[in-house]
Amino acid sequence: MCGIIGIIGKAPVTPLLVEALKRLEYRGYDSAGVATLVNGHIDRRRAEGKLVNLEARLGAEPLAGTIGIGHTRWATHGQPSERNAHPIATERVAVVHNGIIENFQELKDELLADGRRFDSDTDTEVVAQLLTSYLERQWPPEKAMAEAMERLRGAFALVALFSGRHDTLIGARRGSSLAVGYGEGEMYIGTDALALAPFTKCVTYLEEDDWVVLDANSARIFQGDKEVRREIRQSGISGAMMGKGNHRHFMLKEIYEQPGVIGDTLHTYLDPTTRSVSLPALPFEWAKVPRLTITACGTACFAGMVAKYWFEKLARLPVEVEVASELRYREPPLPDGGVCIAISQSGETIDTLAALRYAKAHKQTILSVVNVPESAIARESHVVLPTLAGPEIGVASTKAFTTQLAVLLAAAIDAGRARGALAKDHEAQLANALIELPAHVNEALNMEEQYKRIAEDVLSQARDVLYLGRGLSFPIALEGALKLKEISYIHAEGYAGGEMKHGPIALIDEAVPVVVVAPSDALFDKIASNFEQVKARGGKLVLLSDAAGNARLGAQAAASISLPKIDPVVAPILYSVPVQLLAYHTAVAKGTDVDQPRNLAKSVTVE
Repeated sequence: MCGIIGIIGKAPVTPLLVEALKRLEYRGYDSAGVATLVNGHIDRRRAEGKLVNLEARLGAEPLAGTIGIGHTRWATHGQPSERNAHPIATERVAVVHNGIIENFQELKDELLADGRRFDSDTDTEVVAQLLTSYLERQWPPEKAMAEAMERLRGAFALVALFSGRHDTLIGARRGSSLAVGYGEGEMYIGTDALALAPFTKCVTYLEEDDWVVLDANSARIFQGDKEVRREIRQSGISGAMMGKGNHRHFMLKEIYEQPGVIGDTLHTYLDPTTRSVSLPALPFEWAKVPRLTITACGTACFAGMVAKYWFEKLARLPVEVEVASELRYREPPLPDGGVCIAISQSGETIDTLAALRYAKAHKQTILSVVNVPESAIARESHVVLPTLAGPEIGVASTKAFTTQLAVLLAAAIDAGRARGALAKDHEAQLANALIELPAHVNEALNMEEQYKRIAEDVLSQARDVLYLGRGLSFPIALEGALKLKEISYIHAEGYAGGEMKHGPIALIDEAVPVVVVAPSDALFDKIASNFEQVKARGGKLVLLSDAAGNARLGAQAAASISLPKIDPVVAPILYSVPVQLLAYHTAVAKGTDVDQPRNLAKSVTVE
């Protein structure tokens, strides 16, 4: 959520700041701005809305300077407006900020009582005013930031630019990601490696409560008043990874990347010669685990719901799936010897990180499934099972979700074998199904014209849409509904098929399409009964099934897709593709901003 960039350069930095902010658009934002030093004084340009508005402002009012900071803001305190856009500045300091200052009102009251005047509605301004109050005591910027870190509460990443200091940027992080990039006579600081990729591959990820002082040649990192060392790593991210290729949107590109990234991920965990799963060394024994707790948010939580079915069916291991934002406040008892699986694309999701810390404090072993191995969640886990999705730019998760599912199924198979619950021939059968999965996903992608037609003729005309599924297909129904509402703004809800008659059936009429996720598995007869109940009430049915399912129900549907026949255990991964493409083409038909839907952010780093 939000994007930060700071540069100490040799040439004018404003074009570079804007270029980096464009690479951070995927995180979600509703205003943007940059600030530089011009003849020692802070100068800013800010604009509400998309970066094109900021570029227009800069075109009319160019901004010089070889040191500067930039920001894309997702509003938390104060409505989206130029007044509240970052950088937030006084005459002494300009600040960009991700996250929330939880004690901002307390600090603001104190600063107002001291005679300070606030010009925005943001919590960020207390940081700028607090630093200014210290600078006016003739404290150096380094001492001011160290003291501010002691006063601030919440989750945040900060970068500050100081008047008169053409060679200094200071950054700080607590619960929100921040990375330092090293150049030759130039230095960079940004939200993540994607922002820094055009400039450098040498990156240091700040750790919790680190603050850093940058000059043109170095970075000094501190914890409190003690200088510490952090590893400089080679980032594998390149500028080429950011392109859309021949696709209209990043989301569509990422949907089409799924056969490749699922294959890459499975190659890490699956031995095709022995038809067996092999995970890295684990700091626990599956056979001794009394219970799994899976925690995540949004789409990743639905991946955890699918995993619950897998672990309980294949490994006979009890599982609780917890929405991360609820887990730590519910304070559930966690069993001795338990394992907590934290799932996050970015590895920086603040609610999931907080849930992880709760579980860790209650002596759970933490296994994380993340797409960014250098992330905070990965660093605080006992063991990491990375997905290999590559950078996911579209806000609505697609390839990250299917690779999460691939990893979680591999882990469930591994647990089943270790617990003696999964026979060797069954493991081989599942391994074969996974080996064939990328090819089946590719087949599903080849039906794009059918998804487009259904989206245009059925879904895009609706105000409300229901999704039904049973068993392993229930979480995919939830995910399908989430995808539709995220990017098309059509109200959609997912339900377990058997729950339809306990309330949602009251909504059924000819104006409410019902998407039924129905592979021909052991529960097909049950979902077929739900299908008939919808049909009897005039519902407009969209059937997602295989040839056998379509032969039985397809003629009664308003529209249907016939997917490849696949092992029912693996089916949730395959059936993710049609719900993604239905949502995508519905959003395109409605003319919404597919990659950056309103009010949403890619990496959610605020509560």
